[in-house]
Amino acid sequence: MALRFQMEYWKDGPWFVGRLPQVPGVFSQGVTLGELEENIRDAYRMMLEEQDPPPGERFVETMEIEVLV
Repeated sequence: MALRFQMEYWKDGPWFVGRLPQVPGVFSQGVTLGELEENIRDAYRMMLEEQDPPPGERFVETMEIEVLV
């Protein structure tokens, strides 16, 4: 499965720095724009591997609560 994201990037000295604004916490850098693209893909994959449980296998329960105001 392939997902599409928009990557924001900028120059910081000799580095290209980028992030995926749709996925908080996914940042990376590279000497070239191509290296940044590869590194940000790796950062996204590592973020997915660290999630427990994996995406799509989450079960969220709900309940009603009362709040006094």
